[in-house]
Amino acid sequence: MMSLSIASPSSVTFTSKINNLSTSSFHGIQFPKIIQAPAPNAPRLSWSPLVVKMAKREEELMDIRAKTTEELQEEIVDLKGELFMLRLQRSARNEFKSSEFLRMRKRIARMLTVKRERELEEGINKRISRKLDRKWKKSIVPRPPPSLKKLREEEAAEEAKEST
Repeated sequence: MMSLSIASPSSVTFTSKINNLSTSSFHGIQFPKIIQAPAPNAPRLSWSPLVVKMAKREEELMDIRAKTTEELQEEIVDLKGELFMLRLQRSARNEFKSSEFLRMRKRIARMLTVKRERELEEGINKRISRKLDRKWKKSIVPRPPPSLKKLREEEAAEEAKEST
């Protein structure tokens, strides 16, 4: 219990009946250490990998946006074929780079996003877009992915060298 008594304007007394102030669990507000920013002309010791990734992603997006819709669709089909080949390699327990799965899936997603952005600019709504996608998927002619084509070409070149 606390009491406050004012006798005169010159003397103010304050009495407290709280006995153990030192056993309180509150020790004040702790602030994290403040790190000084380096001087602007000081040399940097290392580059942040996040900055490099952002630059690569922006560069990749610029490349994707520079392509026509038909080129995007062709590359999407090729990348999906490559993704299928990676799945086959994984199921056959062959050596492969597991990071390629994420890279290809993200690239496909970026291309599909750019494709959808273009449809929105043209005023194509979601329902019509799905119909167009179904027509496009039915029109796709199955073909081997570029990596398989390259592998076949290399095998043919080796056979040609052995035969000569």
